[in-house]
Amino acid sequence: MLELPADATRQYIDAVATFEAYEEALAEAAKVRGGMYWHRGPMAAPDDAYLVRTTASGSEKSLGRRSPETEAMYASFRQRKELAELRRDGLKASLSKHKRMNRALRVGRVAPIIVDILNRLAVTKLGEHFRVVGTHALYAYESAAGIIFEDDAVATRDIDLLWDVRKRVAFATALSKVDMSMLGVLQKVDPTFRIRNSKKYTAVNKDGFEVDIIRREQAIGDPHPIRLSNDDEDFWVAQAPRAQELLDSPPFSAVIVATNGDMARMNTLDPTAFVRFKQWMSALPERDPLKRRRDALQAKAVEEVVQEYLPHWAR
Repeated sequence: MLELPADATRQYIDAVATFEAYEEALAEAAKVRGGMYWHRGPMAAPDDAYLVRTTASGSEKSLGRRSPETEAMYASFRQRKELAELRRDGLKASLSKHKRMNRALRVGRVAPIIVDILNRLAVTKLGEHFRVVGTHALYAYESAAGIIFEDDAVATRDIDLLWDVRKRVAFATALSKVDMSMLGVLQKVDPTFRIRNSKKYTAVNKDGFEVDIIRREQAIGDPHPIRLSNDDEDFWVAQAPRAQELLDSPPFSAVIVATNGDMARMNTLDPTAFVRFKQWMSALPERDPLKRRRDALQAKAVEEVVQEYLPHWAR
């Protein structure tokens, strides 16, 4: 592995600071989505106005008759909304500058489609229901450590998303708010994504890039089989051995950078849990020998990174 050059490291630190500020600005702007307006009273008393709060989905709620209290409420909301949108838009412009600097200094090396998928999951509020596991988790570890893994360790054409079946009701609610299937969410990133006929837990695009959605092995109370939505063309989630251990491991999060300079937050698992899991996989006699060798390589590489660069994660 190699350490990220000093100029690229400085740029990454600055870019992440802006990205995290933008995340906070988005959360603040979300609190004041929709609007407020004064609804005129009946014809008999047109000045008897009511303050109405509207949501982004179009619903409305009366907050009471016009009074000093509702006047103050209206003014406060308008001020918060204006400031939140001003801050959000300013930080978005700063991110565009950092994207150019990231690209110029070759800060990132993640495939842009990975960043696009993670950002789509974040925008739709679905990201909290998934953890990135498998090879792509290495990009989070190398970003946090400021190093670059060997290409052999990170070479892959698919991303594994671990879904928590225990939170399926909350996930269904979040998915219903975007009014589409999970496959539909991916198709907003690349419309050529389709579910594979031979592997219903896998979607593949025109370039052969795959997205796999997995879950823990069936436990008491778990439905099985399970599809992520009522859409006939959506994912059927595959059971994965020892996935419960990955769900139970402490979360790990880092901002990753694509080769085009775009950024996204990757939520994955504790690197020591990754090491244990890959060591176990590398010892499975029935596993493809080529994959077993890569499992061992990844386990060793991440273990070295933890010891040298992320000692606070060593357990």
